[in-house]
Amino acid sequence: MASKQKRVPHTKPPFTLADLKKAIPPHCFERSLLRSLVYVVCDLSAVFFLYYSTKFFPLLPSPLQYIAWPVYWFLQGCVFTGIWMIAHECGHHGFSKYTWLNDTLGLVLHSALLIPYFSWKYSHRRHHSNTGSLEHDELFVPKVKSKVPWFSKYMNNPPGRVLRLATTLVIGLPLYYIFNVSGREYERFASHFDPNSPIYSDQERINIYISDVGVFATLYLLYKIGLAQGFVWLMLVYGMPYLVHNALVVTIVYLHHTHPDLPHYDSTEWDWLRGALSTVDRDYGFFLNTLFHNITDAHVVHHLISTIPHYHAVEATKAIKPILGDYYQTDSTPFHKALWRSITECVYVDPDENAPSKGVYWYKNKF
Repeated sequence: MASKQKRVPHTKPPFTLADLKKAIPPHCFERSLLRSLVYVVCDLSAVFFLYYSTKFFPLLPSPLQYIAWPVYWFLQGCVFTGIWMIAHECGHHGFSKYTWLNDTLGLVLHSALLIPYFSWKYSHRRHHSNTGSLEHDELFVPKVKSKVPWFSKYMNNPPGRVLRLATTLVIGLPLYYIFNVSGREYERFASHFDPNSPIYSDQERINIYISDVGVFATLYLLYKIGLAQGFVWLMLVYGMPYLVHNALVVTIVYLHHTHPDLPHYDSTEWDWLRGALSTVDRDYGFFLNTLFHNITDAHVVHHLISTIPHYHAVEATKAIKPILGDYYQTDSTPFHKALWRSITECVYVDPDENAPSKGVYWYKNKF
């Protein structure tokens, strides 16, 4: 499936970040604690409502039970992803002006989803500082052709792509946090759970311990619940939605930064603004865009100004689109088709042949 989009320009843009900020209505920068808390209450209420609905599943005729559970898993996984988005916003201090509140709530919400909050916050901040950089970006960093593993060419076929997608969607998120799979290359082992990991600076290491405690406390609580209620029950009400949530988070992040028409840069060409523009807005439809708090269809502006709260992000996007022009990339391809296109076309990056600059890299798939 060939890409029908238009490549994002890779030359220095004719506008600055200050130009973009001036175009955005001032109220879009305001963070309302009350409004932010309303979204948290709504998401948590949805979690408990969906959980409570499972109590009626045994009353359904047998065939309908086999339909009700997958529907529950999907919807609960979507709500989990919305909660992940709220905690993500806490990490950017877009939730409120109170740092202690942002970090406390972010720690609780992310820990409940088995995500090490501070560990993620620090690496994610570096991702925002180095988006599109082949040397310093932190996640879904593409490999240049010369560094592609030898077996990749044998996986560059439909069965290999299905296997890669299945592995990425099911266990990609924990592999990234535990082993830094698909993350930036470091000279030694890097893990989000290791306080001595090269990902972190010395002053950040104490908070990595706190993140670990949060995740392991959740695991212990889940273990105790499993003992009391049964581990099959725990898998049904928490485990399966958790797997759906993992797959959705990987899908969202992967598709924001993996597109045939997005450039990557080496150190000879990279600068922050062009890197921040090397992402794409994706339309998942009104229902999912709403559940995901518009992290999907307003991601470009989030990379430009990450403290804008999600409830102003769509308006801010509309305000800057006329200035961005061709530098703004959006794609309404259904996400399942977009996943297949990206896994097919985005195998490695290399400069174009005969290109005047060898520091600009594009996705390719031909060995």
